[in-house]
Amino acid sequence: MTESLVWFRRDLRLADLPTLGAAGHRALGLFVLDDRLLGPAGGARRDFLYRSLSALDEQLDGRLLVVRGDPADVVPSVARSIAAEAVHVSADYGPFGRARDAAVAERVDLVATGSPYAIAPGRVTKDDGTPYKVFTPWFKRWLDHGWRGPAQTGPGSVGWLDPDDVDIPGRVAIPAPGAPGLAAGETAALARWREFCETDLARYDDERDRPDLDTTSRMSTYLKYGNIHPRTMLADLARKRSRGAEQYRRQLAWRDFYADILFQRPDSAHGNYDHKFDAIRYDVGPDADALFDAWCAGRTGYPVVDAGMRQLAAEGWMHNRVRMIVASFLVKDLHLPWWRGARYFMTHLVDGDLASNQHGWQWTAGSGTDAAPYFRVFNPTSQGEKFDPTGDYVRRWVPELRGVAGKAVHSLSAGRPEGYPEPIVDHADERREALARYGELGR
Repeated sequence: MTESLVWFRRDLRLADLPTLGAAGHRALGLFVLDDRLLGPAGGARRDFLYRSLSALDEQLDGRLLVVRGDPADVVPSVARSIAAEAVHVSADYGPFGRARDAAVAERVDLVATGSPYAIAPGRVTKDDGTPYKVFTPWFKRWLDHGWRGPAQTGPGSVGWLDPDDVDIPGRVAIPAPGAPGLAAGETAALARWREFCETDLARYDDERDRPDLDTTSRMSTYLKYGNIHPRTMLADLARKRSRGAEQYRRQLAWRDFYADILFQRPDSAHGNYDHKFDAIRYDVGPDADALFDAWCAGRTGYPVVDAGMRQLAAEGWMHNRVRMIVASFLVKDLHLPWWRGARYFMTHLVDGDLASNQHGWQWTAGSGTDAAPYFRVFNPTSQGEKFDPTGDYVRRWVPELRGVAGKAVHSLSAGRPEGYPEPIVDHADERREALARYGELGR
């Protein structure tokens, strides 16, 4: 009987996993700890990965093989150890993943089935086959294209080989998480998704921008590591009849869209999608670095910005509306390059996804795919008053301000409590400066 190797990456689950349908009757499950990926990831992301691996190993009755090393060396070696005819994966469309998989494919038969997306990058195109650059027309075509239903797979889809029965060098134990955190794995993802659908989905359209209510799904981390597939979620959303379900589907589409943009333009991972913005003036030097440090520490003197950055430090997560506010503040109030903030986010976010993170930052900076957001400068005070009208979000994360009642916590018009800093910049002045710098681009 032929055997195969199932190499898990961003698909740490067994349900709705097309890879298993292609793998055959007997397979060995493998995960490779690659220091090139683990190194840049912060502790929160590594810990969630380790919890996900432990959950997957439990589903496989302790039969997940974990090794450390360069996949270009490790994967072919493991495949030879079990005389596997092929290595089965979910396709990876990111710049690093594509290069890694190409290196592995030079030494072993690598079979890609499925992807982490509802529709794989590169498939939603204009009539002439060229890629879209703007979300709204892409979204309409995405809806018209449609997607397959969930794959009918599970633990019994494959007869899992026991790595204890095979002589495989370099095997390591799954690392222990450094700290407790969000429950990981397929079971936890499905439970959280069901809870959200039952309690908060119907209100999602009205409340998704309210960080004080904390009624968003928090599914981004589970999607990041493939504890759940978006097809599973879309199938459930199709059975719902609410504006909340429609809006949530749109958010899943944004995830697919940014993956598609990064696939088409891998250079946009670290540079401007719109090269006209390469000429914009950013601040550099010790003073700029001091402003960046204050932003990172949540000591800017703008309450909603500080609350968001402190939530990021404490939880490895931040509400999406607040992500936009703190990003706008860094780029347009502090005049610092978006990639400094994007790099900081990728280090600390437990749901750090390269495509969504980099292009979310570029959306705010104006250098991305949106038609004209460069003149959109968020006022951090009015944004806080609008989306945290009770002030509860700020008081939750900025203890110095817990004695300030209601929405006054955003303006602090009656004065600042002892220990809370004065604003590090004047927003009105910096807004004018930002627009002047954008105006220099000749748009």
